[in-house]
Amino acid sequence: MGRYVIRRLLQMVPVFIGSTFLIFFMVYALGDPVAALFGDKAPDPATAARIRQELYLDEPLWKQYGHYMGQILSGNFGTAFNGQPVTELMADAFPVTLRLTLVAILFEIVFGITLGVLSGLRRGRSADTTVLLLTLIVVSVPTFVSGYVLQYLFGVKWGIVSPSVSPEAPFDELMLPGIVLALTSLAYVTRLSRTSIAENSRADYVRTAVAKGLPRRRVVTRHLLRNSLIPVVTFIGTDIGALMGGAIVTERIFNIHGVGFQLYQGILRQNSPTVVGFVTILVIVFLLANLLVDLLYAVLDPRIRYA
Repeated sequence: MGRYVIRRLLQMVPVFIGSTFLIFFMVYALGDPVAALFGDKAPDPATAARIRQELYLDEPLWKQYGHYMGQILSGNFGTAFNGQPVTELMADAFPVTLRLTLVAILFEIVFGITLGVLSGLRRGRSADTTVLLLTLIVVSVPTFVSGYVLQYLFGVKWGIVSPSVSPEAPFDELMLPGIVLALTSLAYVTRLSRTSIAENSRADYVRTAVAKGLPRRRVVTRHLLRNSLIPVVTFIGTDIGALMGGAIVTERIFNIHGVGFQLYQGILRQNSPTVVGFVTILVIVFLLANLLVDLLYAVLDPRIRYA
């Protein structure tokens, strides 16, 4: 297992370098950060040249990227155009989005897997048809529509929760935004769980366990569910980074100042250091989540062994 983890960590290095270089290239080569800094006003040529030199923008792109990677190794992700270090923006934004993502992931796991198991065990019945219809509706409705509807109903009309989130973003205020963020993923988790359960319920090892007289609950939880969770765990693992980076709409609706808010502001103002720095961290989150998923395979299925 240890050798496998080391090998996977070494494989993550070229993936990280390639991903961050593409991000760096798209942000810096396809735009002009200095022009964006001045907005509609044309900068003085001497001032623009000085700023380019200070930001290392007068060098070839590969040298700019090498300089950026050297800064990352020292824990410096650059400085935003307002003079604030990007690391300070991260320190404020990432804890908020991590709490929001945690709420969404727990919602996916608890309700998605439960509905998927119930639907898979009753394949072809009315309960199964109802679940499939509801998940189809959830997938078809855009996040900004479901977000505004739930915000109006639960926050404005009925007053059950606050329609917006305070700057501290406690867990109780993040429940509704977390549900909105997780709705689409919840539908996919439900469908994946339902398909895996329905397929594995006809497997030989399930029939053998039933023939031995094992209780139905033990057959489902210890045998059927455990072997059916591998595709679900794969989806949830990759969904962690997607939720953190894709929370722009949800955070805008509920006025949450997290990663999505900072990315939106950075893209809107063409604040290149902020965008590149935040996306770099999201790349790391994606890579670590995929590594964790691979390690969980061996826990779920004893037949999987890593050398």
